[in-house]
Amino acid sequence: MARTFATDVLVAGAGPVGLTAAAELRRRGVSCRIVDRLPARLPFAKAVGIQPRTLEVWDRMGLARAAMEAAVPMRGQYLYINGAEKARTDLSVPPEVPYGFAALPQYETERILDEHLGRFGTAVERGTELVSFSQDAHGVTCRLRTPSGAEEEIRTRFLMGCDGAHSIVRKGLGLTFEGGAFAEEYMLADVRVDWDLLPGYALRSMHTDGAGAVDDVLVCIPLPGRGRYRMSMMVPPELSTAGRTEAASDGVAHGLQSGRGPELADIQAVLDRLSPKPTTAFGIRWTSVFRISHRIVDRYGDGRVFVAGDAAHIHPPTGAQGMNTGIQDAWNLAWKIALAVEDGAAHPGLLASYDAERRPVGEEVVGRTVRHAVEGMENDPDDPATLMLREAQLLVGYRGSPIVDPAGEGRGPRPGDRAPDCEGLTGRIAGYPMRLYDVLREREHVLLLYGAGAGAGPGLDRIVRTARDSSGGRLEVCVVLSPEADAQADADAGIEADATLLPAYVDSRGEFARLYGAGEPTAFVIRPDGYLGARFSPPDPQALAAHLAAVFATGGD
Repeated sequence: MARTFATDVLVAGAGPVGLTAAAELRRRGVSCRIVDRLPARLPFAKAVGIQPRTLEVWDRMGLARAAMEAAVPMRGQYLYINGAEKARTDLSVPPEVPYGFAALPQYETERILDEHLGRFGTAVERGTELVSFSQDAHGVTCRLRTPSGAEEEIRTRFLMGCDGAHSIVRKGLGLTFEGGAFAEEYMLADVRVDWDLLPGYALRSMHTDGAGAVDDVLVCIPLPGRGRYRMSMMVPPELSTAGRTEAASDGVAHGLQSGRGPELADIQAVLDRLSPKPTTAFGIRWTSVFRISHRIVDRYGDGRVFVAGDAAHIHPPTGAQGMNTGIQDAWNLAWKIALAVEDGAAHPGLLASYDAERRPVGEEVVGRTVRHAVEGMENDPDDPATLMLREAQLLVGYRGSPIVDPAGEGRGPRPGDRAPDCEGLTGRIAGYPMRLYDVLREREHVLLLYGAGAGAGPGLDRIVRTARDSSGGRLEVCVVLSPEADAQADADAGIEADATLLPAYVDSRGEFARLYGAGEPTAFVIRPDGYLGARFSPPDPQALAAHLAAVFATGGD
């Protein structure tokens, strides 16, 4: 068979994680095939919680609007214990965070991502399964089984395993998947009820025995549609799949199980016991039994092959962390692979930063969700504001990463932290203020230069020339002016450096300076995934070149 590359990247698995990976690769012009062994998307509301950080990711991808139009807001949660209301938690984020919490059935998430991917001329090859692969220093040879049963061998530069808890890619790499499983099984159901609880609020209702142990539980997450919820509850003995689960074949008991699913009467029986108000279930769409494991791989990749999402980490659904974490795995890896595909563009160590950055996140999520599942989120030791930000995934960061500049002290975000949004940026033509995320959208690597000294002089020429030369022209430069600096700038001529006319915006409300802790001229490097790679105050061409040399192969002095 021919050994030329059939495509740059093969993505195995077309759930939300694989679709995100494929869409981000194609958006950057990387050739990609995405395969999934299932003949069609499953109509199941498995993962439903959408975190604010995921909506920020979708904003950068260009599909936040479609997601918000299909989703419903998640406003909070009621907690009932033994029939008594114990707490009502309201979900909120700081005012500078552009998105709140939402609920969206997984089949809708997959539809939106699938349609977005289609805009780049790529479709999921359904009914096509990755059977095996082998890799060498130059690429990966993958063997696929097509819908007809025939086998096809293709050669790719990279392989991304987004193929779930029973991942062929993980097994083929020989990765360990250490952890354990919960003994309990649960019923899942997509169903309607006629109660009058506040819309947008989830319900967690528990019964405890005389010793205080939870022996019955009902969790209801709102879905689009009047009175519709994704419900989970403990499985009665007659529906147990223990001992006959498909997952036993590889020792990973996680996810939806085969066998008879619960019926409406099974759901109603739990509601009769645990619903805070008398209610009747109806309009059932689907049900299943599922089991929960908590596991994580020993590394997120090897050579040219990587795992993401459930292929790398599985854990309880507490706090709706799983799918959101997997989407950010793909978000982190896609821009790095896209750079590595360009011959001579990426630093040789760039791809290794995927494991260095994302595996600690996976470890923290697995540990936290297990702790919350056992002890309850209400017993988390963090203060409520920190807990909310962490659940929203706004505190995920990469300080200490090999491609992040050693963090300096000071106000505002440090290198490795999420680059926050802000409002009040005004241009010289638009008659309305913009958000920083509007400025960053559809851009990759960005150098933001802030401060009164950013507007002119030979120092600006040097920093712009360094940005261009040390990144091979891949680092865009934008200027954020303080109102004082804007008053001194030539409004007609704009800001020019090293024969380049730079995009410039005025921090008219002082929001950028406040949120970024910028009181003097400062340079911020913002990565394609929306994290700070470096900050220098004052802007330092030599330090910038050293930072970029860890990302780009063209880095220089």
